[in-house]
Amino acid sequence: MATASATISDQPLTPTQKKAFFAAWLGWGFDGLDSYIYSLVALPFVRELLRPGAPLSEIALKAGIIQAVFLVGWAIGGAIFGRVGDRLGRARTLTLTILIYALFTGASFLAQEWWHLLIFRFISSLGIGGEWAAGSALVSETLPRKYKHLSGGVLQNAYIVGIIAAALTVGALGKFSPRWVFLIGMTPALITLWIRRAVPEPEEWQGERTAKEMPTASALFKAPVLSTTLFTMALTTISLTTIWAFLYFNSQVVRAIPEVARLDAAGQADIVRHVTIVWALWNIVGNFAGAALAKVAGYRWAFGLLFAASFLAYFLGFSHTHSLFVTEVWLSAAVFVSSGIFALFPPYIPPLFPVLLRTSGSGLCYNFGRLTAAVGTLFATSLATRAGGPHMAIWYIGFLFLPGIVLAAFVPLHAPD
Repeated sequence: MATASATISDQPLTPTQKKAFFAAWLGWGFDGLDSYIYSLVALPFVRELLRPGAPLSEIALKAGIIQAVFLVGWAIGGAIFGRVGDRLGRARTLTLTILIYALFTGASFLAQEWWHLLIFRFISSLGIGGEWAAGSALVSETLPRKYKHLSGGVLQNAYIVGIIAAALTVGALGKFSPRWVFLIGMTPALITLWIRRAVPEPEEWQGERTAKEMPTASALFKAPVLSTTLFTMALTTISLTTIWAFLYFNSQVVRAIPEVARLDAAGQADIVRHVTIVWALWNIVGNFAGAALAKVAGYRWAFGLLFAASFLAYFLGFSHTHSLFVTEVWLSAAVFVSSGIFALFPPYIPPLFPVLLRTSGSGLCYNFGRLTAAVGTLFATSLATRAGGPHMAIWYIGFLFLPGIVLAAFVPLHAPD
């Protein structure tokens, strides 16, 4: 039996497996584009939507509320569409979630008041949250075992490609109103027709869905799955709260540097685009490094080492302001180590849950951290206002990595019996 399994795992990917992985990769990439594009234009767009002469403190507060609500919607979408994915299927849910976040990212162009933007971002976030669960389960149930670790790095790098696309979009349209960048976010809608036609549901899911009764969602909070749910939720809470502090505030850190603040809007957009692309490229390297570390050392050691390195990068790099060059170095260092954590999640989380709870568990546990990230965004916005600048928001949030180091020693390594 072991020889037969090894032979199967050594076979090249089939066309169906390639299509499934490419569909998930596209979903991840457009996730990055549509989720991050707001972070790059948050302050100038909210300034445009508020009354003329609104103080920076009000602009920052409203922008932070929009981001917090977006993260809450992301968590809700992960839970809702995770359940849909177990009932309806992985590929169908992937199609539906991409369509939702694409259309409502584009709808942000129509916002006339700051709360219009809040509503559009909330609805788009429902789709973004659901996409991760559907895509990760689709890959987990489709790819052979030998590709699992590598798949995490490749999928997470699709998200970074989306971030780079967002930066290029903002830079290219820097002379226009920030609202125009959101129209690019409608692009993912075009791929949903191909996914619906070309990507079948995984055989593993189809077999389980036909042969077994659908468990209730409450099974995630009952033995033997309960401990897996709680540990995974804690792990993603720390990871997501810290990374979203970085993603939301890093462009503000750059804009606050005196040599950048003196530039006009177009000049600032160019600098932000350049810095974002640089740290995003380091993010790509970090994702592959994290995946390789997990393969060599195992998940517990990988999580622990990456949490420890991330704490040092946040603590040392953001305690005070730097020049543009030094800031760029620290942003790249911080994202190199902290991004590797997210390359571990796609292959790690889905197999921890039974098949008919797989997208429910993945969607809930991975996206639950968005709720604390939402609170963290508002808390960090207050810190940034009171403690001397946006760099301090990243610095304070970085202390969450410390309990993460301890937690890593106890995270589950396989599905409960």
